[in-house]
Amino acid sequence: MRIDELMTRDVLSVTPRTPLKRVAELLAERRISGLPVCGPDGEVLGVVSEADVLWKERGPAPKAGLLGRLLDTSDEERARVQARTAGEAMTSPAITIRPGATAAQAARLMLEYKINRLPVVDGRALVGIVTRADLVRAFARSDEEIGRELVEDVILHTLWLSPESVHVAVKGGEVMLTGAVENRSSAELLMAYARRVPGVVGVRSALTWTTDDLARRMRAGV
Repeated sequence: MRIDELMTRDVLSVTPRTPLKRVAELLAERRISGLPVCGPDGEVLGVVSEADVLWKERGPAPKAGLLGRLLDTSDEERARVQARTAGEAMTSPAITIRPGATAAQAARLMLEYKINRLPVVDGRALVGIVTRADLVRAFARSDEEIGRELVEDVILHTLWLSPESVHVAVKGGEVMLTGAVENRSSAELLMAYARRVPGVVGVRSALTWTTDDLARRMRAGV
């Protein structure tokens, strides 16, 4: 599943000069956890989140005495606490994703960088946003939707296999693949791609193949 099928297109954003107080109001009003910060041409400069507002609310870390608080505060902490605008508080550069990327790629980025949202950019311009909640909704899809994506996107348009040669059954997110393909590498690729489809819990395969090209490559030392 592509990001442009999951993302929200009507995206609320702020400018670097938006007061942090206004950012907090928008987050509370819209019940969202972060906002893209965009330049005059719509380019994504960074992201400002609830965590950035919490830094402001927390203030400097407690130290022993006033002098200790003044001397021990790091430059980064001081900048976060003193931020007045979205541009001063934002995390930059923003971790972004393209509309044609997959849900699996978005999930990897969110987990790797421990973030809850990804601005979606075309070139440098903001065209949407995808969140963890969007990925969770994709995972909750019906068996019929999962099966349709496996046949139309994976079997037909990604691997160029004949849909008549492979049978896909999905129950409770568990995928069963049966049928025959030309070579073993096609069977292995189909299983790998199937595991990345949102909503798939597990994949089992009873596929057969005419040529074991993987074994042949191993014997050849390729």
